[in-house]
Amino acid sequence: MTYVGIQTQIARNNWNSLVLLLMFPCIILGMLWVFCCIFGVQSTYDTYGNEDFYLDYKIINDTWLGWAPWVVIIVGIWLIIAYAFNAQMIQHATGAKPLERKENPRVYNLVENLCMSCGMPMPKVNIIEDPQLNAFASGINQKSYTVTLTRGIIDYLDDAELEGVIAHELTHIRNRDTRVLIVSIVFVGILSTVLTVLTRGVLRAFLWSGGSRRSNSKGNGGVAIIVVIVAAIICAAIAYFLTMLTRFAISRKREFMADAGGAELTRNPLGLASALRKISANPGLGHIQREDIAQLYIIHPKQLTQSFFDKLQSLFSTHPSTEERIRILEQF
Repeated sequence: MTYVGIQTQIARNNWNSLVLLLMFPCIILGMLWVFCCIFGVQSTYDTYGNEDFYLDYKIINDTWLGWAPWVVIIVGIWLIIAYAFNAQMIQHATGAKPLERKENPRVYNLVENLCMSCGMPMPKVNIIEDPQLNAFASGINQKSYTVTLTRGIIDYLDDAELEGVIAHELTHIRNRDTRVLIVSIVFVGILSTVLTVLTRGVLRAFLWSGGSRRSNSKGNGGVAIIVVIVAAIICAAIAYFLTMLTRFAISRKREFMADAGGAELTRNPLGLASALRKISANPGLGHIQREDIAQLYIIHPKQLTQSFFDKLQSLFSTHPSTEERIRILEQF
């Protein structure tokens, strides 16, 4: 694969973070306008008494302008909370706890030596008491950067393999991958919640308007209302689909770059390749049942089996094929 320097990757991730910060609020406000179209459906009667429906854009825009500031405020507060407490949220979701140097000098020495070799401050080190194998990096700034390892991966991998895994996770931090991914996780979560609330609002509006209009509808008014609602729901689904694809694409590329960075840092790509092979046989943390957290893992526990639909499923994958990652490392 084409070599990309770390400074180039950092610049790209900083740019991606900015794009995500701008894109998701725009999508949310755009979907809010689409949903406001429901309240802009008006009716009129022709000379023969037939009822026709049309969109009143003044009502739509006035409704949107009334709701938009509140949506922006709520999203802003949500973002601030997520920014300030993302480390605690991830730690609580995974059951991770700080790993002290005296508890495991081996892990601390590996992390410290790698950080010294690349000139980066040492992040926090957490451990999850899980016998399965996995690891991830998290955090959006120096205060919250963390490398988390399971008990299984610490006990099962030898020094060269564990060093490769730690170097992979440190590269995520150096490249600012954790920042861009957590920003995308936050906004997709916000978008999902906003769309859920708006969809429920649409259903309530449909039930309310349906009962009041059925009594005096002489034409296809009910059909018109259903068409508008279905169109709004489809638009919302498309927006959510696009944001998910964007997040997944960023995540897949990250893994290849982190593998390459980890191999360069340790000067032993075969160590990381061997670690990936062992981890893929027993990836842990699947019991957490949180996709936003699972995509942080070095190997996603639900994306290891191969099937006829792999090419289609790869569009929705947060991680590239483990076999492909190992193949590239072995040819490094």
